[in-house]
Amino acid sequence: MSGPVLNRRLVLEAPQRVADGAGGFSESWAALGTLWAEVRPGTGREIGGQGGPLSRVPYRITVRGAPVGAPSRPKPEQRFREGARLFHILAVTERDGRGHYLTCFAEEELGA
Repeated sequence: MSGPVLNRRLVLEAPQRVADGAGGFSESWAALGTLWAEVRPGTGREIGGQGGPLSRVPYRITVRGAPVGAPSRPKPEQRFREGARLFHILAVTERDGRGHYLTCFAEEELGA
């Protein structure tokens, strides 16, 4: 098995809760770092959204491995950013037995 081609530069982001001053909070995103990745699309589908139909496309995003707990290791609930494109991470697993690479199952949501 040959290694992945890590030719896309993605920013890993994590959600941050920020107090709104009225007892609640708002959510913002903080950049954790930049990772080189291989991005492979799956088959998309259309679903109904509040403002009209939405297109959801699944992706398999492969990045270099990182130990569990390392800030550079992607986790569900985080996302990748590539310019204006956002890939929401759903699950992460080792791509190979040695953990050299991780596969992130992600979804890009686009307004139709």
